[in-house]
Amino acid sequence: MQTLRETLQDYKDSKKALGHFNFSDSNQLAAIALAAKECGLPVVAGLSEGERNFFPLAHARALVDLYQHQGIQIYLNADHTYSVEKVQHAIADGADSVVVDGAKLPFEENEHLLATCVKYARASGRDVLMEGELGYIGTSSNVMQSLPEGAAITEEMMTNPDELKRLVEETGIDLVAPAVGNIHGIVLQGQPKLSITRIAQLNAAVGVPLVLHGGSGSSDEEFTQAIASGVVMIHINTDLRVLYHDSLKETLTAGAETTPYKFLRPSVQKMQAYVSQKIRLFAGQ
Repeated sequence: MQTLRETLQDYKDSKKALGHFNFSDSNQLAAIALAAKECGLPVVAGLSEGERNFFPLAHARALVDLYQHQGIQIYLNADHTYSVEKVQHAIADGADSVVVDGAKLPFEENEHLLATCVKYARASGRDVLMEGELGYIGTSSNVMQSLPEGAAITEEMMTNPDELKRLVEETGIDLVAPAVGNIHGIVLQGQPKLSITRIAQLNAAVGVPLVLHGGSGSSDEEFTQAIASGVVMIHINTDLRVLYHDSLKETLTAGAETTPYKFLRPSVQKMQAYVSQKIRLFAGQ
């Protein structure tokens, strides 16, 4: 199986994007893996720090290894990691990549955090990809009534191409997630639109793959345009959480079934169908 680095480079060269889907339990992970198997396409499954507190990364690594042994091209990402110590733990627990989230820090502090983590990853003896962030897109993976304060949704607030170039060159990160009108979570009133122009500008400024965080709530048309302009990975979390919650609630309300594998199966199937549609879309199929 290709490494994540090799897969990302192939997708970048082909102007395609990998789907990245967060999970909080083995049912969501199963849906993601089954979708990749169904489509015959690679996928990235991610656990943020909060999700790792519930579902340990080492447990997820064991399951991902089993899926890989079955021929499924699935990779494990330690999403939104906020300290050097947590990055070290993620690498030790077998993450294929780590998102080092210093987006809320001043530029110099973010830069220092990233550079320190990159050095540690390079010395680990494993090819662990390190991803940085520049630009604030909120922190909630929930449904919100309005935009979070300070979110970079105007052109002036979005990630600056020169600053992004400097961050990449001075830290050695492998991927980078900018603010381009994207928001973590779903906004019921005033969901922002992606700036395709800014994505193209950022892509021209750096040579590493661009990652779009906060993909929930964006349209398929926006995704297609973003990929054509340089996005190589797209993160989705809230949409999958909502689908899981709503489908499980519907199943439990409809009857008196008490067998977990029976009342959970419809939710897994619906999540699998959703992930399958997205990874096909992102791969241009």
